[in-house]
Amino acid sequence: MFRKLIATSSTWFTLPIRLALAAVMIAHGAQKVLGSFGGPGFNAFTSGETPFSFMRPAWFWLGAAALSELVGGILVGLGFLTRVGAFFIACTMLTAVIGVHWPGGFFAATRGYEYPLTLLAMALALLISGGGQASVDKGLSGGRR
Repeated sequence: MFRKLIATSSTWFTLPIRLALAAVMIAHGAQKVLGSFGGPGFNAFTSGETPFSFMRPAWFWLGAAALSELVGGILVGLGFLTRVGAFFIACTMLTAVIGVHWPGGFFAATRGYEYPLTLLAMALALLISGGGQASVDKGLSGGRR
């Protein structure tokens, strides 16, 4: 099972995708978990409301989303368990697109879903391909697919 999780393609195209997605997700996760960059911090963030009524208790789902952004970003950035990190991010961004940003329409200027949709697409690309070259996954797999 572990070998399947770290299996990756021998391509370099994933490196800029990994690094860009990691930078964005670590920054947003740090806002929610650590209160960095003017963010609310974990206690304030987890006291909010979830986008869907079935997400109860709210603190659990909001905490999972915040940690998914931070931990997923770190995993993707390192290229360690890239698919796991990308899955965390994809789940969070899918929820953000449908549950939070959909009513705003497409464009980010109206709080629309174009930005989280882009992050979702990046996460899905990494979920499919793995970490690629210059990743811990590649080193752990002995450089083979």
